[in-house]
Amino acid sequence: MIKSVGVEFKEKGQIFYFPIEQFQLKKNITIIVETEQGVHFGKIVKETFEANENVLSFSGKILRIASKDDYKQYQKNIADAKKALYLSRELVKKNNLKMQIIDAYFTFDRDKLLFRFLSDNRVDFRTLVRDLASVYKTRIELRQIGARDKAREVGGCGMCGNALCCSKFLKDLDSVSINMAKNQNLSLNPNKINGVCGRLLCCLRYEDECYKECNKCLPSVGQVVQTENGSGKVIQLNVLKKS
Repeated sequence: MIKSVGVEFKEKGQIFYFPIEQFQLKKNITIIVETEQGVHFGKIVKETFEANENVLSFSGKILRIASKDDYKQYQKNIADAKKALYLSRELVKKNNLKMQIIDAYFTFDRDKLLFRFLSDNRVDFRTLVRDLASVYKTRIELRQIGARDKAREVGGCGMCGNALCCSKFLKDLDSVSINMAKNQNLSLNPNKINGVCGRLLCCLRYEDECYKECNKCLPSVGQVVQTENGSGKVIQLNVLKKS
C-alpha cells in the first residue's frame, strides 16, 4: 500500500492519484505535479489515503506546493487558453471542419496546448494544428472526447430530477454495460436506460455488485427446478427478494 492523494487539474474534472513522499498535504492545497503528459497545476481534492500501486494514475510525482507566483502563472494560462479557444473555433469555421471544440488547456509550463473536441466522424485537422502552432509556438494536441464528457461539462438534470451525477460528484467515468441493466431486470428500452448524453446511465453501476451477489444463489430464467409442488421452469426472478 502506498500513501496517495487525489488531485484535480480542472473543476469537475477527473481525479488523478499520486503517491506522496516528503509532503504533508491536506484538501484544497494547490500543487505542481510532473507527469508523462507534462507539468500541471492541480488541487488536492482527496486527502492522504492508502492505495494499491495499480490505483495510481500517472508514473509521475508531486514537485512542490504551489506558490503565489505559480498561481499567477496558472491564472495567466487560463486566460490565454480562453483566447486560444475562441481562435480555434474561428479557424474551425474558416476551414469548414466538422468538429466542435469544447475547451482549451495549457500545461503549467506551456509546453503543450491541448484542445478537446466532439465529432461524429474522423476529422483531418492537420491544417488547424499548423495554424495554431504558428500562433502559439508550442506543441498542439487535439483530443476527441465522447458524449459523456460533454454532458459533464454542460451539466443538466437526469430523469430522476437531480443534477447529473457526472457533473455533480462523479469524477471517474467508468464503463457501463448493457449486462448491468439485464442483471437488474430493467427494461432494455433506450428511453429508460440511457441518460441525456445518449449513453447508458452511469447509475447502473451503483448497485451492480449487489445484484451480482444476489444472483449467485438464484437459478437462471428457463432453468428447471424442483419445488414443493413438483418440478417447474423458472420464468421470472425477483433478485432483491431472492425469489
